[in-house]
Amino acid sequence: MKRIGILGGMSYESTIKYYELILQRYYKKYCDYNYPEVIIFSLNFQKVIEYELSDDRAIYIEYLMSGIRSLESAGVDFVIMAANSPHAVFEDLEELATVPILSIVKATIEQAKKEKMKKLLLLGIKFTMQSTFYQEFSKKLGINVITPSIQEQDEIDQIIFSELVIGLNRNKSKERLLEIINSYEIDGVILGCTELPLILSQKDTNIKLLDTLELHVEATFNYYLSKK
Repeated sequence: MKRIGILGGMSYESTIKYYELILQRYYKKYCDYNYPEVIIFSLNFQKVIEYELSDDRAIYIEYLMSGIRSLESAGVDFVIMAANSPHAVFEDLEELATVPILSIVKATIEQAKKEKMKKLLLLGIKFTMQSTFYQEFSKKLGINVITPSIQEQDEIDQIIFSELVIGLNRNKSKERLLEIINSYEIDGVILGCTELPLILSQKDTNIKLLDTLELHVEATFNYYLSKK
């Protein structure tokens, strides 16, 4: 049996959801209790935020790697990072790690390609929206990723950090997010923060939502089955 490592704590809300969905998928497929072994290393969320916003890329990488090394020491066979923003340094981490790391970006953009999407709106924390890791990967597959205006980015960032990461789900915030989405001519939306699916679902809009958490869990489960 392969052991799954989750690098979590960014925030606890989505980390819990990852664990829940992986085990739910297993039971739905097999209807027994031989669940995958899962090790979770929960990082200090405040440290992650501070290191993301600092100019010291090395300390950010080193802190993320401290968690990955702990998972490796616990005997995991592969790792998933339960957040979008750490994928800004995915290639650095992948090079340093001794076990595979499954990319949330790859899982998301490959799904967009499968659905023949050409233009996507990226929502997430400001760090993610102002980074280029989604754009760089999507460009290879012929997909254009755009971001909201700076003012809209501030609003989205505020909703995530003051509400979603601590489990608050306000209708007013949902309405504002949908207003932003509906103001762009796009094929779909990347919910590029793993807390966004906690407030937005496909039933809320006719525009296709790419749920990065769900797609990452699906990729994780499929990888687990391929190595089982």
